[in-house]
Amino acid sequence: MNEDLLSTARLALACLDLTSLNDTDDAAAVEALCARATTPHGNVTAVCVWPRFVAQARKALPASVAVAAVANFPAGALDVDLALTDSAAIASAGGNEIDLVLPWRAWAAGQVLQCATLVRAVRRAHAGLRLKLILETGELEDDLLIAGAARMALSEGVDFLKTSTGKTRVSATPGAAGTLLAVIAAHPRRAEAGFKASGGIRTVAEAGLYIDLVRQVLGSVGPHNFRLGASSLLGDILTTLDGRTPGDGGAATAAGSY
Repeated sequence: MNEDLLSTARLALACLDLTSLNDTDDAAAVEALCARATTPHGNVTAVCVWPRFVAQARKALPASVAVAAVANFPAGALDVDLALTDSAAIASAGGNEIDLVLPWRAWAAGQVLQCATLVRAVRRAHAGLRLKLILETGELEDDLLIAGAARMALSEGVDFLKTSTGKTRVSATPGAAGTLLAVIAAHPRRAEAGFKASGGIRTVAEAGLYIDLVRQVLGSVGPHNFRLGASSLLGDILTTLDGRTPGDGGAATAAGSY
């Protein structure tokens, strides 16, 4: 097995936010997801679920695996009360990380101050939790809109810039990743901010594209500054680390289409 591919697989595992955000998720699905989070090759860095499953996930997982959940998801409404209700539910149930959807339609329409107010409200309400902002870059499309939203997010104290909900036609792309990483690299908070690629990443080779980008732009890569939001990617990681042919292990163990 190629040592570079093995190294990429190990790093992808260490940076993986193992995710299930299906409409049909239930307690049994979350139990199965959490069981997959600890592997013979090491643990994922976090499990990401709906807010209603945070308490179950926190109880099922070792303390070393963070529990993340989504807020204002997936629509990204310009609704401060909804965002705060979701984030409060995550915090009160023992969650460690909040993946908040930017009101991207409002941002594209020029409602900059209103969007910043929503992000600021969640950040101030949960200062002790890691906050990732989902920019839905595949829908914003325009690099200037994406970069502007990223700068706003970092200025409001967001910890990670995340590409996508995984619920739209276009999810993570290397182009959007490059835009977000360039904003991080140029920002005064560079040393404390990170990037999360999410949606449509299913193989170690695909994950490697983003790992290389982060390393090139930020100089180092690890779970402190890089995450991969995915479900089926774990199967290909384990296939690779087990010494089997990459690309054969993802579909059978997928927790959803994220």
